Amino acid sequence: MIRRTKLSHLLLLSSQLVALLAVVAIAPGCAMYQFGSASMFRSGIRTVHVPVVRNDTFRHDLGIRLTEALVKEIERRTPYKVTGDPNADSVLTCRVVDEAKRVLTETETDDPRALDAVIAVEATWAGRSGQLLMQNSVVPNGSLAITFGQDSRFVPEAGQSIDSATQATIEDLAERIVNQMECRW
Repeated sequence: MIRRTKLSHLLLLSSQLVALLAVVAIAPGCAMYQFGSASMFRSGIRTVHVPVVRNDTFRHDLGIRLTEALVKEIERRTPYKVTGDPNADSVLTCRVVDEAKRVLTETETDDPRALDAVIAVEATWAGRSGQLLMQNSVVPNGSLAITFGQDSRFVPEAGQSIDSATQATIEDLAERIVNQMECRW
């Protein structure tokens, strides 16, 4: 009986010792852990310069609207401060490369019933020294820019317009581009 008590006591001590060693071994790895959304973004970057988005389409206002959406999204979701200074810690450069209206369904008289407003954008985010901060992890195509495509559906018969669908597309593009500014795990 006494032997069993000593044995159970030794087993308890050894399990406590193993638990303590596990905590000591894990603790240094957690020492640099950051809490909150700031941990999702690069710590060496404080400012981002967003020049007006270049627009290669015939819709003259797309570049300005996308620039405004990007600035709002960066300020809202990231710890970065958007600045007008081209010598900022980083520069987010975008270019609208395509814009289209795609017909999905038609009436019997060939009137469009449901359409998509489609916009394609190339984006590059680089640090002050030129290193790429946003990289395409899917397919390396030799280009330094990442291409983003986005569409929004609208139905004119329901009172929806191309302008509201285009604005929704622009806001979705800004969100996707800022998502790519997060650090990879």
